[in-house]
Amino acid sequence: MNLPLPKRANAPLRRVATGLYRSLASGVYFAHVRIHGKLFRESLHTSDRRTAERKLSDLRRAKARIDPAAGRVTLAEICSRYEETLGHLSKSSIKAKRGILRRLRTEWPKGAEQPITSIKPSDCETWLGRKAKRVGRSHYNAYLQVLRDVLALAVRDRVIAENPVSHLTYLKREQPIRQTPSWDEFRALVDDIRKQPFNADAEHSADFVEFIGLSGLGQAEAAALTWGDVDFEREQITTFRHKTRTGFTVPLFPQLRPLLERLKGAGAHSPSERVFIIKEAKKAIAGACERLRFPRYTHRSFRRMFITRAIEKGVDVKVIAEWQGHRDGGKLILQTYSHVNPIHSNRMARLLTLDQPANVIELSGAV
Repeated sequence: MNLPLPKRANAPLRRVATGLYRSLASGVYFAHVRIHGKLFRESLHTSDRRTAERKLSDLRRAKARIDPAAGRVTLAEICSRYEETLGHLSKSSIKAKRGILRRLRTEWPKGAEQPITSIKPSDCETWLGRKAKRVGRSHYNAYLQVLRDVLALAVRDRVIAENPVSHLTYLKREQPIRQTPSWDEFRALVDDIRKQPFNADAEHSADFVEFIGLSGLGQAEAAALTWGDVDFEREQITTFRHKTRTGFTVPLFPQLRPLLERLKGAGAHSPSERVFIIKEAKKAIAGACERLRFPRYTHRSFRRMFITRAIEKGVDVKVIAEWQGHRDGGKLILQTYSHVNPIHSNRMARLLTLDQPANVIELSGAV
């Protein structure tokens, strides 16, 4: 029994097994099966019989997972379902993903009312290709992540059998130029901020910036710090890293203790009282950088300075990673701070000195 090929082909098909056909012209096998009352005809992209039978079996299983009642679900509806699952994320992450979902609904090539079942890989590539022309690689990856997650939800809800963007990979991100102040520049910035007579928050801003540089904590951790988190007796600070949503402790470093003791003063503070009355010092930092003709440093710059200085002073990278709330043993720090790797590597290499001969050790011990 011969059947015509799908519309885009010209050669006839010959049935070789139930649901399996072969092109007489190219030898490529095709599936021709009816599942849940719907006919599926598509190429199996192989001319090998065993491979074709395996692919046909996989196709049957995949199509059988689809819910027949979900055939008319649209992209807009799946986007709404996905948006309802974002509650566990941080406010900034939710805002970013909602922005991408908004663009999905308004800028999708075939409109947001396109049925999910009709979305092809080329539709996804078209939309992402348009984004790639106007955004950087990091933002492109964010668009890809949301689109992949939206369609993965459609797979889990049995609307489609396979994710049409599963074949796409993230772009390699550009290596950014991270401005990192020296220790002297950091001290100069703090002093400059503190001396501004017309800034009502000059003292608070200087304390805030100084804390970040001396503790190695980020802006969010500093802003959320309470006096109950600071334990002067145990010499440690308990904090919560908002980016990874994990709690961790850092030592009350000798360079940091005088600042916190001065801030606490002789007065009593409730454990729930915030250490700092401000949440950021962006304007103060920008003004000081302009006055001192420094690069445009940010809150993160002082955290990077802390890590760089710790590496240069010989602190073990694994320990620094623990101070930052990382759980990768220092891998991220070594990748990010590659410019100081030679310093750390050379210091470790000097530990591998030649062992002294036994007679030399004996003589030196006798003396």
